[in-house]
Amino acid sequence: MTRRLIALALVGTSLTGCVNLAPDNVRPDLANASDTAWEADLRPDGTMVASTLAWQDYFADPRLQRLIETGLANNRDLVAATARIEQARAQYRIEDADRLPGLDASGSVARSRSQVPDGTGGTAAAEATSYKLGVGVSGFELDFWGRVANLSEAARARYLASEAAQRAFYLSLIGNIASTYFEIAETDQQIALAEATAESRRDALRIEELRLDAGVESGLSSEQARSLLTTAEQQLAAEQQTAATLRNRLRVLVGGRVPGDLPEGIALTAQINAAPLAAGLPSDLLLARPDIVQAEQELRAARANIGAARAAFFPSISLTGNAGYGSTELSDLFDSSGFGWSFGPSINLPIFDNGGRQANLDYAKAIEVEEVANYDKAVQTAFQDVADALAGRRWIAEQIAAQQRNIAALEEIAHIARLRYREGVAEYLEVLDAERNLFSARQTLLSTQRAADQNAASLYIALGGGMLSGTAED
Repeated sequence: MTRRLIALALVGTSLTGCVNLAPDNVRPDLANASDTAWEADLRPDGTMVASTLAWQDYFADPRLQRLIETGLANNRDLVAATARIEQARAQYRIEDADRLPGLDASGSVARSRSQVPDGTGGTAAAEATSYKLGVGVSGFELDFWGRVANLSEAARARYLASEAAQRAFYLSLIGNIASTYFEIAETDQQIALAEATAESRRDALRIEELRLDAGVESGLSSEQARSLLTTAEQQLAAEQQTAATLRNRLRVLVGGRVPGDLPEGIALTAQINAAPLAAGLPSDLLLARPDIVQAEQELRAARANIGAARAAFFPSISLTGNAGYGSTELSDLFDSSGFGWSFGPSINLPIFDNGGRQANLDYAKAIEVEEVANYDKAVQTAFQDVADALAGRRWIAEQIAAQQRNIAALEEIAHIARLRYREGVAEYLEVLDAERNLFSARQTLLSTQRAADQNAASLYIALGGGMLSGTAED
């Protein structure tokens, strides 16, 4: 009995999927036409491929590595993104299950009592018991036009898109933690600079007050020294406020409490692996960037939905069948005389629905147009991200070199200004300007070094760092 129903189901399955009415899944022209090189003067000469390089091998700071590990384990948004993958996977399994027939087993026992003639003009009570046991296939659609197959394909594409979205957020989280950490490292160094500067200016103010008490100088010099000191103190307070805000942001990124046993960090200038990344070709991003993969899968789902909408214009055929045994005695339930079966196809032919099916098809086509635009935008954004990071890699490095030369010159100017002031050749205003310019230049260099680290992290993320190495699942 069961073998007959399984054979019937397999025959029905073999007749399905004869036609697929969905558009072909081809990448839009923008992606196919983008196989060009980056600008030669911006392309690094590196050999490391970001998409195959684990973040643990790229970010050199052990303190930052520990923070990234904590964030990947505890960040609430990442947990939610992972849960959405499970939701999409389950939905795909639900849709895919409809492509094959399901078998249901049923059994029943019924006892009845009725009045029957007794042959003497009267009636007598009669009791009867019936037993039934069988299996059946109910409402299995023969998918001649690919409607069920396309719904399954759409669910599969949405599942893959959710997985890519999670990987994109994974990359984004790494980038955000690294960026925040670099800002904290810069702020800590800005605080140290402000504290050292404030201490130096307290000493200068003390000397000027002694000179004022001795009648060597007027009050102008001491007030100018006090102005220098208050500038450093104001900057120190501002940096401490910034540090508190950044640490609050980092706490959210890592999912709550920052570990208390973090290892020591390293200087801003040593944060990133010294070997440069290979930019590769723009077309490489189509595989490495999870946001592009997500957009492509969303487009695939939209096209599959078009196929399902088109199939709704054609007749749908369903099969229903069951087979089993019935008997009034439990001991005779499996006797061949009690075996029975039934089989019947049903057809649903659409005739008039007031334009509903056409509207559904138009809606599916409009979604496809939107997803093509989203895919093109994702590719364009990816190209821009890489180009910006490559440009930053070159020009920020030149800024740092120029700022270092500027600081060396300003240090010499400040030294000469102090000598001139002590020898009575110059006013203290000259020292004031030199000290202010040197302090500002040192602050700017720290900010630019932090920007270089952030740009290096951005280039790694823009090139799909680690996405082909398997580390996203670690």
